[in-house]
Amino acid sequence: MPSDSNPDMAFVLVQHLDPNHKSILTELVQRYTRMKVFEVEDGMKVEPNCAYIIPPNREMALFKGELQLLEPSAPRGQRLPINFFFRSLAQDQHERAIGIVLSGTGSDGSLGLRDIKGEGGMVIAQSPESSEYDGMPNNAIATGLVDYILPPARMPAQLIAFTNHRFGLPTRISEGSISKSENAWKKTLLLLHSQTGHDFSDYKPNTILRRIGRRMAVNQIETMDDYVKFQQQSRDEVKALFQDLLIGVTSFFRDPEAFKSLEESALPKLFATKPHGGSIRVWSPGCSTGEEAYSIAILLQERIEALGVNYDVQIFATDIDSRTIDTARAGLYPASIASDLSPERLKRFFTEEPGGESFRVHKRIRDLLIFSEQNVIKDPPFSKLDLISCRNLLIYMGGDLQKKLIPLFHYALNPGGFLFLGTSETVGDFGDLFSVVDRKSKLYQRREGSNVERTLLRVIQPSPFRQVSAAPASGKIKSPAKQPVRELTEQTILQRLSPAAALVNGAGDILYLHGRTGLYLEPAPGETGVNNILKMAREGLRRELTTALRQAEKSGDTVRYQGLRVKSNGDYSLVSLTVLPVVAGADGAINEPLYLVALEKSSSASPKAENARNADAGVENQDSDEATQIAALKQELRLKEEYLQATNEELETSNEELKSSNEEMQSVNEELQSTNEELETSKEELQSVNEELSTVNAELQTKVADLSRTNNDMNNLLAGTGIGTVFVDHGLCIMRFTPTATKMINLISSDVGRPVGHIVSNLLGYDRLVEDVREVLDSLIPKEMEVQSTEGAWYAMRIQPYRTLENVIEGAVITFTDITREKKIQEKLRESETKFRGLFEGAPLAMAILETELDQDGEAGDIIFRAINTAFERETGLQGLNIQGKGLARVFQKVDMKNMLDALGAAASVSEPVTFRLLSVSTQKSYAVTAYPIALNQCAAIFNPEPNSTSQER
Repeated sequence: MPSDSNPDMAFVLVQHLDPNHKSILTELVQRYTRMKVFEVEDGMKVEPNCAYIIPPNREMALFKGELQLLEPSAPRGQRLPINFFFRSLAQDQHERAIGIVLSGTGSDGSLGLRDIKGEGGMVIAQSPESSEYDGMPNNAIATGLVDYILPPARMPAQLIAFTNHRFGLPTRISEGSISKSENAWKKTLLLLHSQTGHDFSDYKPNTILRRIGRRMAVNQIETMDDYVKFQQQSRDEVKALFQDLLIGVTSFFRDPEAFKSLEESALPKLFATKPHGGSIRVWSPGCSTGEEAYSIAILLQERIEALGVNYDVQIFATDIDSRTIDTARAGLYPASIASDLSPERLKRFFTEEPGGESFRVHKRIRDLLIFSEQNVIKDPPFSKLDLISCRNLLIYMGGDLQKKLIPLFHYALNPGGFLFLGTSETVGDFGDLFSVVDRKSKLYQRREGSNVERTLLRVIQPSPFRQVSAAPASGKIKSPAKQPVRELTEQTILQRLSPAAALVNGAGDILYLHGRTGLYLEPAPGETGVNNILKMAREGLRRELTTALRQAEKSGDTVRYQGLRVKSNGDYSLVSLTVLPVVAGADGAINEPLYLVALEKSSSASPKAENARNADAGVENQDSDEATQIAALKQELRLKEEYLQATNEELETSNEELKSSNEEMQSVNEELQSTNEELETSKEELQSVNEELSTVNAELQTKVADLSRTNNDMNNLLAGTGIGTVFVDHGLCIMRFTPTATKMINLISSDVGRPVGHIVSNLLGYDRLVEDVREVLDSLIPKEMEVQSTEGAWYAMRIQPYRTLENVIEGAVITFTDITREKKIQEKLRESETKFRGLFEGAPLAMAILETELDQDGEAGDIIFRAINTAFERETGLQGLNIQGKGLARVFQKVDMKNMLDALGAAASVSEPVTFRLLSVSTQKSYAVTAYPIALNQCAAIFNPEPNSTSQER
């Protein structure tokens, strides 16, 4: 800023500072400015010609001219202090706020600029080529809201020029000054309408004036007339003004309490009236860049997920600005939206784009919305809606326009549908149409009933004369006992004494007929449905009626004609014609000039009519006054001139209507071209979607091939093992089975899906399959048993839970393993063991089964008795129960146990018998023992006594 003068502004510098280090930015800035520089302290009042620096690790806001410091709520790396400050600046200073975005990374500040522009402030961005880091300037410029894109050296001059023009002039453009330059005001609206096709004449004048004043300050223009000339020379300026008028301050879940009320008060009732799979239709007019429409979509999706039921959701989001519609349709927003969304919603419904500078709405949410360009004022509304969210749009519109839109919303809603307005908006005088759900959040519900019909009738058919009738429909007058005297008197006068009359507009269109008008009016030939009084007037009435209407329209006074000769049923009648303007009532229900045409029979003729009658009779009046004839001729000439003038005006009006129709046709043609472009865009989008579908289809084909290959491998694996397998679900219905399982259970392909208990099994003596499967599913403990089929085969049956990769139990698996061979081997072993046991017990020789006991290291430790026969008991006198399991050394005196173990081990390895001698401890007899290996570490020993051996020999 200049060093030789005071700017009469206050500067606040918000920078991304390291929260862990003290900032010396205040000292650095102080060296380069004559202004006082402060590091902000909490509650510091802002003064002109001062600069204020944000301290580290703080967020800052402006409230009532004071700077308030707050602890940062977001973690480091996600803080957006510039957005936070810009929003508070806009709310506190309104049109006096100026936002400047300088060099920096990221998108901080982009959302705050919208708030500043929405309040009528001004925005500057540093030119990217002059920025060391162009992330923040580029994101600000991409919003389309920046007024000036300048290098820092050129910013001071522009700032001073703007503020001097906007806030330094002694007089300001205001609604009261419109009358001084009314033509310029109208021309501005006309240029907007001709170039954009949108009419802003019914918007609130202050809103438009603030935007015009801002554009005049931006372009350094002093007067409205000069601004109109500038607009005529620059079509871009009309577009810029149009964009300024459409700036909408919006964000995700703006006014959280209002959206909380919508979520808790309206959505549960809305879903309660819908069947499962039903359709839910929502309209968001004036959606701007789509944040609030997406917010409603997120609420609906959360509700659907909570209910666990599918619904067909359609959200129509419309706006007249094609640029914002394109932004909304893309669903791409700067990373700074994280400050408006909870971390959970940001994670569930948004995807972070590469680079981390933006987020895109998930496709499943974008698919719920249909964005289109639409003018809510003139285009047909959507119908059969469950919710209309029109927030902060009506505040920019005048009262007449609001009175038109509120009944329109009522018509578009389903019975019981909800209307969601902004916090500064209401339904106004239409309390009969809507009941209040939440007054603070401006949430309303469509109301039904007779009062509603009367309100709609008042809006759609504003003519007060529709409530007047000559008599009741039955043609009878109500009895005085049930009717006030005044009303009875008025109805009788209307019925008996009042002339035939018609209420018409300036074009002659009939709005209401009173009395018997057939003597004066007749249906016009040609197309049916014609209700124009000028076309229906009988011969002798049309010319004077046309003239009278034009005179009444011009002068605003009553016009009368006496003694008109009107032809009816082949004869002429004298008729009096009166045309009087209808004065609007206090309620302002009439929105166009109306006229009452009164017709009644007359007994006297005008001079013109009298002369015409004498001429028809062929009688010459010799005594007629020449002056009277001249007066009659003058009157007739004057009437013809007036008629010709009225006809000329009608032609001019028709010409203007044709021009207007031509302009409308051109507008329609432009709309068709726009529609064609949209269709081309839709075609490109469909081609893109088709490519995506082709890619997804190729991926799915690959996965199907992999799945088919895996399925084949699994089938071959199960068939190759020879194991019968049956898969059942929680309801014990068969999901699939292997061919081998048909040997145990009579299964065929059509049995898939049937309960396993309905299938006949081939198992003998086993009928607890269903109970055992249920027991396994309840306890999750596998169960095993041996079962036999009717063919004599044996199977090991195992029942175990079926677990998915996510460790979820989805049923049970029943397997049958063939163990017939093992069963036969076991039977043979039992038979061999029985034979062996018989031979062993009945043998005449003393025999015993000996086993070598192993220690922990696997080394032979002792020789123990496992079994003895009867001959051994008889020979040794020892009982089997007494010595079974005891060591050989406890019964016999050993010569050398090590040599015996080595001998037994060697015999076992070569399967040859070994012989040694033992001396009985109890009988002192000597035995020759022959041991035969029979199994690992086991042998059968025969004890042969030596009768004549001596002690020495022993």
